[in-house]
Amino acid sequence: MKKTSFLGGIKENFPSGLVVFLVALPLCLGIALASGAPPLSGVIAGIVGGLVVGFLSNSNISVSGPAAGLTAIVLTAITDLGAFELFLCAGIIAGLIQLVLGFIRAGSISNYFPNNVIEGMLAAIGIIIILKQIPHALGYDKDHEGHESLFDNGINFNYFNELINDIHAGAIIITLVSVAILIAWDKVSVLKRMKMLPGALVAVVAGILINELFKMSGSSLAIAKEHLVLLPVPKTLDDFKNLITMPDFAGFTNPKVWIVGATIAIVASIETLLCIEASDRLDKQRRITDTNLELKAQGIGNLISSFIGGLPMTSVVVRSSANANAGATSKSSAMIHGVLLLVCVLTIPFILNLIPLATLAAVLILVGYKLAKPATFKHFWHLGKFQFVPFVATVVAVVATDLLKGVGIGLAISIFYILQGNMKRAYYLSREKLDDADGIKIKLAEEVSFLNKAAIKKTLKNIKPNSTVTIDARDTSYIATDVLEMIQDFANIRAKEEDINVELLGFKTSYRDYERSEDSHILITHKRAM
Repeated sequence: MKKTSFLGGIKENFPSGLVVFLVALPLCLGIALASGAPPLSGVIAGIVGGLVVGFLSNSNISVSGPAAGLTAIVLTAITDLGAFELFLCAGIIAGLIQLVLGFIRAGSISNYFPNNVIEGMLAAIGIIIILKQIPHALGYDKDHEGHESLFDNGINFNYFNELINDIHAGAIIITLVSVAILIAWDKVSVLKRMKMLPGALVAVVAGILINELFKMSGSSLAIAKEHLVLLPVPKTLDDFKNLITMPDFAGFTNPKVWIVGATIAIVASIETLLCIEASDRLDKQRRITDTNLELKAQGIGNLISSFIGGLPMTSVVVRSSANANAGATSKSSAMIHGVLLLVCVLTIPFILNLIPLATLAAVLILVGYKLAKPATFKHFWHLGKFQFVPFVATVVAVVATDLLKGVGIGLAISIFYILQGNMKRAYYLSREKLDDADGIKIKLAEEVSFLNKAAIKKTLKNIKPNSTVTIDARDTSYIATDVLEMIQDFANIRAKEEDINVELLGFKTSYRDYERSEDSHILITHKRAM
């Protein structure tokens, strides 16, 4: 496969980098606010995630930044430790642990995440994005970004009442115009070819202009300051210096800091591995990310971010899906988004502060729809219940709880179906019914574990006297000892007592041969005396 250099990919990936920048900016600020951290700490994490992790990682689609899944941990830790400077030490510890995890190749656990659970996680995040952006689209912004669960403390009906009563007509107009522009850029062939002018940028510019027209005319449709992007605007050299918060290294002597650091490392690593699996599925070229290298990149990123006052980060599905949907082809897109965050925050924050959150909500709602589109649900429905039930369970669980709990529930249900299927597929009968069968052939699967014992035992129990039975293990590489003993007891004891003709094909000479042996099967045939 032809590799694209970073410089060669700038022109091709600038539009997608710009879209991710527009999506990431309010999320970085909102997550910092929800975490009880300084607003700029989220932006710093976004910059490091784009420039440092984007450079070190070999993921072509994934984009890293402050994660909603860490919000509750960060908020609790800052409160317990009493100072953000002490919390930054926990971020450094988390980075070091992630580096170790990368070197011991812990990233390989991502290979055991089933596709239906990953797709369920993506669809659930799409639903959460839509639900969380509806208030911003309607001009009601009491709930800040950063919460990953819809039902943090049960359903808040007062929230919905306030939402209905505080709908802002100006925000709705801007949302509808932005959605129309984004759909047109995605559907109209002439506009789709204008890759250097992404629809998200056009929507943002349109949102700013419409709101400025509302302000100039003195209309009640004008959107208030609290419904716009809010960034600190440095005016002096001291203001620039104060943008960065340094860690208090005395925190390394505090046991609580180490516990928080270990917690962040574990949660952030799991979320990153989940998001990397999802990002690889979003990649149209289906390239595979080195997850161990990703953990190392995340570790270095968290080290640097914490040293300069940034929040801990993970690979984030919202940014990554926006990146993929915008047409990113290489990791240069993530790095471009980091450059744009750095340049714009330092040079033109006053312009960014004119962007209505309603416009950004429109961008995210369409991203959410693409993740949770009905076609995905229909696809898994047609695959059957063994794929559909874990998929839907993951969707519901992630929306109702949070990402890690939801994926855990989805994995548990998926494992249940795998075990159930494995128990049913331990062998294949030549005839579906045992009654009145002249000859019964039982062909064992490649692996027969203790989980299959009950099913095989039931089948052997139902075999009638005077039957002819062939048990074929020629394609079987492993049989659990208790299952092997049961088959041999059947062949050597019960078969003789009930005049059953038994033929055992492909069984090895001893139990130890089934442990790790690669030797070819030895044919053993047991027949009753004629």
